[in-house]
Amino acid sequence: MELRVLRYFLAVAQEQNITKAAHQLLVSQPTLSKQLADLEDELGTQLFIRGHRQITLTDEGEYLRARAKEIVQLADQTAANIKQEQVITGTLSIGAGESTGMQRIMSILSGIVQDYPDVKLRLVSGNADEMESALKHGTIDFAVLMANRSLEQYHHIQLPESDHWGLVMRHDDPLARKDAITPSDLVGLPLMISEQGLEEHRFQNWWGNLANQMDIIGTYTLVFNAQLMVKQGSAYMITFDNLINNSNQSELTFRPLEPAISETTNLIWKKNVVQSKVAKLFTQRLIASLD
Repeated sequence: MELRVLRYFLAVAQEQNITKAAHQLLVSQPTLSKQLADLEDELGTQLFIRGHRQITLTDEGEYLRARAKEIVQLADQTAANIKQEQVITGTLSIGAGESTGMQRIMSILSGIVQDYPDVKLRLVSGNADEMESALKHGTIDFAVLMANRSLEQYHHIQLPESDHWGLVMRHDDPLARKDAITPSDLVGLPLMISEQGLEEHRFQNWWGNLANQMDIIGTYTLVFNAQLMVKQGSAYMITFDNLINNSNQSELTFRPLEPAISETTNLIWKKNVVQSKVAKLFTQRLIASLD
């Protein structure tokens, strides 16, 4: 079925008269009649009941009218989008660690895939070094960093959300009675520390001269796996807030460090690279969400 013929069919179905439809379509009546007859031959069924002054649709004709409207509308919208450069498609790749700032980003991505069903997402997890390396090699479009590092070589947007370091422990642990955790509270305790935080000496100033008394039994890159150790009662975990279930029904609870340590959250992407339309849309919507 040609799109042109479907438009002819819809015009006749609307006017219920071939002469009027031919006048509207600017074609001759014999030409229109032949096109409709050819369409019926192609489909192997009768579409019209031809009366003396008016024609009506058969059941098959009514079915075709409903489908033809959808097909023509889709074709018209597709053509309009192409002409207006509104086609949004492709894959958007974002690499990030675990952070409360990701909630804003996930909300924006959800809106994009709802508005543009042809868009696909690729989410990659890792620490700041891994994500920055992936960005440099072009395997991701954007990286979300929760680390204090130079961003001069990138385009970047700082999100209003910040992450606060604290201690995750079992809900029945004596330290859970405290409002905040000080360095002296951690002396001698088996600690799981963020691998990136440890490599960047993020806690060096915080625990000061008690550093040698800290019992760091391991590092982690993903909170989910490390919290399983905490649930077993064999470790405590220093991590960001809002990354575990902190309700009364949870086995685990979170207490902030004191003095407080926090991290900014930045979305970065490479300079001097032509962004895809979906990447531009993402940054536009992210900026709009900050207003």
